[in-house]
Amino acid sequence: MCSRIVWKGRNGKPVIVGRNMDWFEDMKTNLWIFPAGIERDGLTAVNPLKWTSKYGSLVATAYDLGAADGMNEKRLDGNALFLSESSYGGRDEDLPGLTLSLWLQFYLDNFSTVEEAISYTEKHPYQLRPTTAGLAEKKTIRLHLSLSDITGDTAIIEYVDGERLVYHDRRYRVMTNSPTYDQQIEGLKRYKGFGGTSDLPGSAKAADRFVRAAFYLQQLPDDPGSERQAIASVISVMRNITQPFGISAPDEPNTSPTRWRTIADLTSGFYYFESTTSPFIIWVDTGKIDFCMGSGVRKLDLADSPDRIGNVTSQFQPAAPYEPLEPDPEETSVSDTAIA
Repeated sequence: MCSRIVWKGRNGKPVIVGRNMDWFEDMKTNLWIFPAGIERDGLTAVNPLKWTSKYGSLVATAYDLGAADGMNEKRLDGNALFLSESSYGGRDEDLPGLTLSLWLQFYLDNFSTVEEAISYTEKHPYQLRPTTAGLAEKKTIRLHLSLSDITGDTAIIEYVDGERLVYHDRRYRVMTNSPTYDQQIEGLKRYKGFGGTSDLPGSAKAADRFVRAAFYLQQLPDDPGSERQAIASVISVMRNITQPFGISAPDEPNTSPTRWRTIADLTSGFYYFESTTSPFIIWVDTGKIDFCMGSGVRKLDLADSPDRIGNVTSQFQPAAPYEPLEPDPEETSVSDTAIA
């Protein structure tokens, strides 16, 4: 599901992340504010990963079962996208376990920069456990994760055949779905503007969206002249790679209509949200949010109140936190296929 780009202006500012959420059904997405100081665990039956959130965060949920997108008070941004090739190995109970529904939240809770997040990941192995979700039809959720920060640093984490793969480089500014990221990078070289001779592709496939996103990202001006123009520039690329309603592939839930998009301005701290079924864009000024311990969980209901407009920072209401989706039941407990 989805497409994501990172754009950085002249002299490194502003840094803006754009993301489209593509899925086969409405995910009843809401926005949530979580303060620092929340105790969490990875929800595995044995040896769950445990932590207390160091930073507060603003997130957009999927089914109110897990964070799909968001950024924390230090403006570390994260995006969870579908990757069919993802596989997490059989359960090794010697490693701390983490349900997939809390994967993004774990990074937003604990880290302020991409470098810090990737350094931890490489030194402290944990094991992701898959989940299943859906309203009309249940789908096995397979994800890869992107992280970006206020400096323009970016990284992508994938798990394939039980092995963790990290792509950490400021050049990795485009991400879609299948195939795996190494193949996406290699495939890009076939096209004009990236060393090849092929014309820009136009299908709904994730690999084609990857190429188009990379091409149009290159066309954006280094100096947009204003924050308004910078945001408009990123939105123009995201709309170009939006999936129209009617697009579907039964075995590829990510080859589906775009349900919503977000624009995270990591320099200013503004987070924009646009539903494709609403004529309005809303935004949150994270600089005016109290993320301190004890400030409480707050929710902005978009599923039942879809026609909000403009600055909604003050419209969040106190709420009980949603219950993250637990991992699927374990079928095996082995160590030789563990994620390390």
